[in-house]
Formats: sequence, C-alpha cells, structure tokens
Amino acid sequence: MNAMHDAPSQTRWHRAHACIGHGVTAIDTPSLVIDLDAMDRNLARMAAFAAGHGLRLRPHAKMHKSAELAQLQMARGAVGVCVQKTDEALALAHAGVRDIYISNEVIDPSKLLRLAQAVRDLPTRFSIAVDSALGVQRLAQALHAAGVSASGCLDVLVEIDVGQGRCGIASGVPAVALAQAIAAQPALRFAGLQAYHGGAQHRRPAAERAAAMAEAIHAVQTTCEALNAAGIDVPLVTGAGTGTFVIEAASGIWGELQAGSYLFMDADYAANEADPRTPAFEHALFVKSQVMSRCDGHAVCDAGHKSHAIDSGMPGVWFPDGLAYTSGGDEHGVLRAAGNQPLPGLGEVVWLVPGHCDPTVNLHDLMVGVRGGLAAGHVERIVRVDARGCLG
Repeated sequence: MNAMHDAPSQTRWHRAHACIGHGVTAIDTPSLVIDLDAMDRNLARMAAFAAGHGLRLRPHAKMHKSAELAQLQMARGAVGVCVQKTDEALALAHAGVRDIYISNEVIDPSKLLRLAQAVRDLPTRFSIAVDSALGVQRLAQALHAAGVSASGCLDVLVEIDVGQGRCGIASGVPAVALAQAIAAQPALRFAGLQAYHGGAQHRRPAAERAAAMAEAIHAVQTTCEALNAAGIDVPLVTGAGTGTFVIEAASGIWGELQAGSYLFMDADYAANEADPRTPAFEHALFVKSQVMSRCDGHAVCDAGHKSHAIDSGMPGVWFPDGLAYTSGGDEHGVLRAAGNQPLPGLGEVVWLVPGHCDPTVNLHDLMVGVRGGLAAGHVERIVRVDARGCLG
C-alpha cells in the first residue's frame, strides 16, 4: 500500500532525508514542502477553537495521508482522524494511527472484509458511515466472516444528505429504519449521524455558505427529532469542513468537526470570503520549483500538473511577487509578470501554492518539512505520504 517500498521511491526518500539540517536550497525541484511554523500555528488555532467551543476535533487525514501528521493532530487535541477509503484507513492504522473513522460508504464485500480483519487484528479503533440497509448487512457479514463477534465492537454512523446531493440517505424519517438496522446487529453500535456538506465549503460569499448550512442544520434537526421520536438517542453529529466549521460550531448540534484543509490552507480555500469568526489559517503547503527556461515574454518553471492538482484551478505564485502561473502541461509551468514586474531568471526558485491540497499531496511520496521560513529556513524532517494511492 505504500509507494515508498519500490527502489526509485527509496532513492528519493534517501536523497530527501540527506537534506535534513541543510537550508532550503538543498531541496530538489519540484518538491512538496511544508512550512512547519505556519502548520504549527494552524494546528494551535484549530485546537483552540474546538476546545473553546466544547467540540471534538476529528480532522480529515485524507488531506495529508500521513500517519505522522495524523498523530501530531491527535497529540494536539484531536480525538482521531477521518479518511474516505478503506485502504487509507488500513495504511494509517498499520503506521500507528489508533482512531480512524471512514466517513464514507463502503459496499464492496472484499473491502469490508479487509476492514473487519483490521478490527480483529489491530489496536486501532475504527468506525464507519453507512447510508443503506445493504451496507449495514454486508458490514455485519464481514465482521462475522472475520470472526469478530464482540458486542458493539464497531461504531456505525448514518450519513444523511444535508444538501451535497452525493451520498447519504434522505434526512428525517428514512434515517430511522437505518439506525434500527444497525442496532439490530449485535456487533454494531449506532453512534450518530454523519452530516457533511462538501458543496458548501467553496461557495465564495460567506452569506451563500451560511444559507447552504441553514438548510443542512434543518436536515440534521429533522433527523434527530425523528430518531428521538422513535426512542433512539443520537450520541453524536459529526461533519463540518474548513469552509463552514464555524457555522456548525455555532449551531449547537454538531459535536465533532471534520475540517482537514485548515492544516495546509490551499489557494482555493483562501479565495473564499472570510467569515470573521474563523481563525486566521495560513498557507503551509508549497511546491518548490525553479525556472528552467526563459524568454522575453515569459519564464518556465519545472512544476507542471504532475506536481500539483488542477481541479480547483492553477496554483498561485507565492514568491516572487507579481507573477501568474498558467498551464504549460505535465512538466512545465508558464510564468508571466504583471505590469513591469521582472521575470525570474534561470535557476531562480519559484514557490507555488497548490489550488487543492488533497489531490496534490496524493501525487507525492513525501513532503519536506522546513523550519524557519521558506527563504532562510532549514529542512527539519521528511514526512511520508503513507496512504498515497490508497484508493480502494
């Protein structure tokens, strides 16, 4: 499951590891770089927010796919992490993460059997979301096949559609039968509701995000009322992303936040209109690149689409100032200057802010952690992307 096992990846790992203690000039290009000081401030601000509002924090590790960073988040107050895929969960569990929630539906029996075997064999506490009776049935069958029979050994949450129009059972009464189906399986425990509105996260105006979340709040309230009327307690409502978590926190309904991108803050989230209640998160993930070609009208850097995802647009140029990045293909980025801003010269370093951090991280085997800033800092550690390519 770990791409670091093959020989070329090991060579890249050793080459990167040799940079530890050296300045940023030693980092190869293109490389994915973490500003550790900025990341630490983001960690502290989110932990303080969650604690100040009496909320559990369960950040999405699908964003960084790193056991080291998941454990760091838990050391700073998170109760555990979320992932979206079975193999992500298993990769992080095998790397030492001890509380993992698969906040997504898993319907394939072979994937569920892998999960059940991990529940049986690993010291990690797992939980999972469902949105169908078949999902509940197959989950129970997988646990039985793996010989897992302890009462309530796996927490299961019912995902409701709060406006995303993706996964999730309809809110209100339809969720009751699903919760009852979970409770009818001795090895399962109904642990609450999964209520995440991904579509609201990137609506630029704060008022539009608030309007979308008002509908989500109503959907959760309606579902909790239906469950309570059926005599079913709702232990937890979990959800919330970096774009809206202050709204979920203020609702008094959500008990757990799943925001993940706050740790690195990509260019797309930074383009949202700020909500004054949100902590000031900083960019902490960068692609280090350098100019490889130059002419009168533009320069070309060595970070193309293979080094950063483009589903949320092109990366921003963090430094030098006054440059715009446009597509040059898989291996090239075209840089143009605004106004009279000079173009960078051959070999000059260009720092990029990815448009979307999650799929960008998935393109890399490792991240280089820099302490002391991108200009004059030093390489402190190399962070493995343990769950890179874990799509099953």
